[in-house]
Amino acid sequence: MQTTRPAGFTPDTPLILGMMRLHDHPELNKPAKLADWIAARLDEGLNVFDHADIYGNGDGERLFGEALRLHPPLARGVRVITKAGIVPAGLDKSPWQVKHYRAEASYLKGAIDRALTSLAVEQIDTFLIHRPDPLLQAEDIATVLENAVSAGKVRQIGVSNFLPEQWRWLARNTGLPLVCNQSQLSLAHNAPLFDGTLEAHLADGLRWLAWSPLGGGGLSQRIPEAILDKASDESGLDETGLAIAWLNQIPGTPVPVLGSMNPDRIHSALQGTRSRLSRPLWYRLLECVRNRPVA
Repeated sequence: MQTTRPAGFTPDTPLILGMMRLHDHPELNKPAKLADWIAARLDEGLNVFDHADIYGNGDGERLFGEALRLHPPLARGVRVITKAGIVPAGLDKSPWQVKHYRAEASYLKGAIDRALTSLAVEQIDTFLIHRPDPLLQAEDIATVLENAVSAGKVRQIGVSNFLPEQWRWLARNTGLPLVCNQSQLSLAHNAPLFDGTLEAHLADGLRWLAWSPLGGGGLSQRIPEAILDKASDESGLDETGLAIAWLNQIPGTPVPVLGSMNPDRIHSALQGTRSRLSRPLWYRLLECVRNRPVA
């Protein structure tokens, strides 16, 4: 039984559907096909979709919105996370053509308004600052975010890829709670479980939204085949399900942000959220990917 109460982030979902690779699926770039895909996910009980203004070179939010405009009832069933604050070199309109961060008041205000239009939703459920920006002016940012929430454009706010002192500085300058931090966590990327990052999330009430929860795949290259087979026999899970079940047992219940749009992989991930590994199996998998036992 989970003994640590989940923090912050409130949508009741076992899995968040990441839209970062939407543009890699030409068949889903057609509004009717994407609408059908969204409807199928809603039927599975998955209604939280994760976006960013730079996904698909800026087209990801628009493609999603076109599908919702084609079938307006879908918009009432989805909850949208989106992020802003990164400008890739290819989207930099300055003469410098350099990747940089723009966690600044005017940019984030415009990003929120653009996202509402592009996504064809009345409210962004959760708006995140995409990366910590060393030039961030916390008081100015806080005012923009507070105004967006009070106007009903955004329901709640959080951060992405922030370290504890970075999110704490922002939190000190706003009356709004930070509900989540979206950052990397998986069986393959497990260091944050041992350096105090997990406990900082729990202590400060931020729900961990775990991106790359499958660790880029390839567990079969890190874990001996005999152990994977034995783990699958014991749990009834495939490689994807094992990775998600492993993540699901961490205190605070990090929510996986699944990058795959493959229905079969989504189904396997859902099975993982409904399963529980024995403690020895949990540690055996960890031992394999770390290539050493716990101290």
